[in-house]
Amino acid sequence: MSTFLSQLPALLGVLVGTLGTILATSLADRARWRRSQNVRWDERRLDAYVDYAHALKESYAVALRMTAHLRPDSHSHPIAQDEGLARLAESDARRTIVWENLLLLGDEPTVVAAADWRDAIWQVERLARRIVEAPKDISAQLARVNEARDGYYRAARQSLGVRGGSVEQSAALRQALASRTTAPADAALRADEV
Repeated sequence: MSTFLSQLPALLGVLVGTLGTILATSLADRARWRRSQNVRWDERRLDAYVDYAHALKESYAVALRMTAHLRPDSHSHPIAQDEGLARLAESDARRTIVWENLLLLGDEPTVVAAADWRDAIWQVERLARRIVEAPKDISAQLARVNEARDGYYRAARQSLGVRGGSVEQSAALRQALASRTTAPADAALRADEV
């Protein structure tokens, strides 16, 4: 019995060491699994954000081509009304599908910003579809689309943890548009292409 008692501290040390190793390994595996899941969902969220942006840009590009006649300084290639309406219908269908992914994977600020951008583009689409009468100057509506796009990208970058400063374009586009009205050849950016 005295031999057993003399070896008891060593046995307890082995037991505590084994339990500690099991616990540490279990915690490390759990943390690794969580990181893996976060990366997986971040990748899917990024895809949803990008797909939605592409779908909106497609609709907007068609609407700009359909409203080129309303903007004398436009660089958009005009498109016939019938062809434009068909393209808008196709892009609307794509946008509806990718919207569902955005709703599923996006965080609240990004989904709200996406809806804001979509609504701003819808106003230009309404002009393109001739649902509403065109104002004398649609530059305010185009500026609203650019500002809403900036809001979407700001929210998406925040959601994904992307750093690197601002990538906002609306101010630069307004400045380019203003400079284009005075010197068209000197404009660095074309406000109706972005």
